[in-house]
Amino acid sequence: MSETITKNLLIPTIGIGAGPNTDGQVLVLQDMLGLNQGFKPKFLRQFLNGSDLIISAVNQYDQMVKERSFPDLSESYE
Repeated sequence: MSETITKNLLIPTIGIGAGPNTDGQVLVLQDMLGLNQGFKPKFLRQFLNGSDLIISAVNQYDQMVKERSFPDLSESYE
């Protein structure tokens, strides 16, 4: 269907889940980077598992603050 529409229009067509036969594609950055755990519609290809990276970073920060290893002197102004 998208191929027929694209061939018959003089303006560009943009698809989201419409297949490769449009002139362009929409993909939300947060979805592409995998920031929304559990959100995986058919048209979505994740290029990064960002939610796991963010969770890991926040947990590491939390741990370092609690053990008082962050900030250290090199990260502080005297």
